[in-house]
Amino acid sequence: MLTFASSVRYNINRTAKIEFFVPGSNQNMRWAAHSCNGFSAGINEADFRQPGFESGYDPVWCDLLNKHAEKPFHCMVGGGDQIYCDRLTNEPEMQGWLNTKTADGRIKFILTDEIKSAIDRFYFNHYCNHFRRGAFARANRSIPMLNMLDDHDLIDGFGSYPDDLQTSPVFSTIGGRGYFWFLLFQLFVVDDIDGTLGQPGQHTFKSMIISGDGAYIPYPGHSMLSYLGPQVYMLLLDARAERKKEQVCSKFTYDRVFAEIQKLPPTVEHLVFLLDVAELFPGMNFLEKTLDSKINPLVMLGKTGTMAVTGFLNKFNADAELLDDLNDHWTAAGHKQERNWFVKECQSLALRQRLRISFVSGDVHCAAVAAFKSLHGGSRFMPALTPERDHRYMLNVVTSAIVNTPPPAGVLKLVNQLSSKVHKTMHGQDTDETMIALFATAPDGTPSKSKYIYGARNWARVVWNEQTGELEFDLRLEREKGGGVTVG
Repeated sequence: MLTFASSVRYNINRTAKIEFFVPGSNQNMRWAAHSCNGFSAGINEADFRQPGFESGYDPVWCDLLNKHAEKPFHCMVGGGDQIYCDRLTNEPEMQGWLNTKTADGRIKFILTDEIKSAIDRFYFNHYCNHFRRGAFARANRSIPMLNMLDDHDLIDGFGSYPDDLQTSPVFSTIGGRGYFWFLLFQLFVVDDIDGTLGQPGQHTFKSMIISGDGAYIPYPGHSMLSYLGPQVYMLLLDARAERKKEQVCSKFTYDRVFAEIQKLPPTVEHLVFLLDVAELFPGMNFLEKTLDSKINPLVMLGKTGTMAVTGFLNKFNADAELLDDLNDHWTAAGHKQERNWFVKECQSLALRQRLRISFVSGDVHCAAVAAFKSLHGGSRFMPALTPERDHRYMLNVVTSAIVNTPPPAGVLKLVNQLSSKVHKTMHGQDTDETMIALFATAPDGTPSKSKYIYGARNWARVVWNEQTGELEFDLRLEREKGGGVTVG
């Protein structure tokens, strides 16, 4: 790395030269964070573009590129769902499996060579088309990428369904092949060539941390501890490879990750954890329990195939449609204990190594900021800790989605109401957790009805403030749907 910042120009097959930027050896990177780079099924992407844009995918990416032109980014961080692979189920060879009458029939469906070939064909073609399309292609060719996956990079909900579906021949193959293509196109890794040796520094990519074996895929997890400058590192946690309804990551993975963090040089002041799903986000346990109930009448009818209730049910195993999304959250019943333990370990790490720790997440199609902090509010005998002195003070910045549509108004109203409630989950660990009322004003300048969690397409600009020694997160929200202009 050069002492001073520089630009690098390259071309492929004698095409026009493309430029990217490299920071100086003593400079911390400027970076952009994004997630959910695609549309869910049933969304008309044309509704998300105003005149002058080729598609609904482009407007917010064009805004990011405009900011890049003003002051170049050194890195682009993908927080999950860089590609939506749910349309795999539209392939002709998948119809026999998908249209099998009962959930049990899909679970027992025989995996054929034709299905295996169709799965690989889809992922390869979809990646080739998606990564060279529109403004996203212009961004990924001129800003180096750091990526971690979420479920849609494989298929909707993978890892959060019951074992019988996850281990079934067709569904497990979808996850395994999806993970292979994720490694190739997003991490530029092929395990058969690069290896899966677990000792530090043995992998082709020195930042790679090979972790525990996949729960439902034939690959280990691939987390990364990446250099973003002398004072800043990022831990991109693979929270999908080992995921089950009752587990996000194994103890083996946590031990390996924290062991590598302990080796960080003493110059490091800020560690950012990239987590596909937010650590701190309003939980909806009442809804989770209702949808997961064995006596849920919609689920009972769907599993027997006796009534047309498909709009309410997941097409893979006839569970309630929202259940996989709820099970994905760290605050879900199956993950909450692990989540609380993980937060406590991060607090101990921050105290021991004098690090400021932050989390960046995606997934939920909203913008939000939450905070963990020490519980006591201050008194004559115990003054309140300022964030600078509080090792428990950790922000969770949620930036989602750069392309996909925000949730319906009713959902936003509900999660904003839940955000104002007192969460006592970690009071026993002297930790308070709160959503921050960041959005007093809407992007269009009017008073906001969603003060905690805002439903607008967005991305985040992140810079190191050399004067204060702080990492600054600037959430950029789309001012007007499809307009290509954001407000910080």
